[in-house]
Amino acid sequence: MSIKVNTKPFGEIEINELQIIDFPEGILGFDFIKKFIILDAEDEGSPFKWMQAFDEKNLAFVIIRPLDFMDEYELVISQNDLETLKSDNIEELLTFAIVTIPDNPRNMTANLQGPVIINPVKRLGKQAISLSDRYTVRHNILDEMKKQTKAGG
Repeated sequence: MSIKVNTKPFGEIEINELQIIDFPEGILGFDFIKKFIILDAEDEGSPFKWMQAFDEKNLAFVIIRPLDFMDEYELVISQNDLETLKSDNIEELLTFAIVTIPDNPRNMTANLQGPVIINPVKRLGKQAISLSDRYTVRHNILDEMKKQTKAGG
């Protein structure tokens, strides 16, 4: 069924209700927001997406999949996180990082310490805390992309 939703980046749009993802615990700092939708960026081919709060027009986060800007990313989360997402297999989950874009976009960073994980089949999401000490809350996206370019060429 199609429903209308007000969004920060695109104004009022129509979505399929199957696009709504439940976050039973909310996300860090916004634990009262329980439903989000993932929207593609306007630029076709852009690795960035929007994670829009379903009921709060002005709350939207830019997100990116870690593997879209770095060669290797290993999701390491607790068994409890997997249970919250009703998943036995980490491979079936989608992983995103929330992006912070400062005044100078060259300094944009991704939070790999607190990945947003989604079970697309069950339409459940959670912001987890990575159990790996390799990741921080501020990985510079362009620096990571430069590493990829050097390694690949």
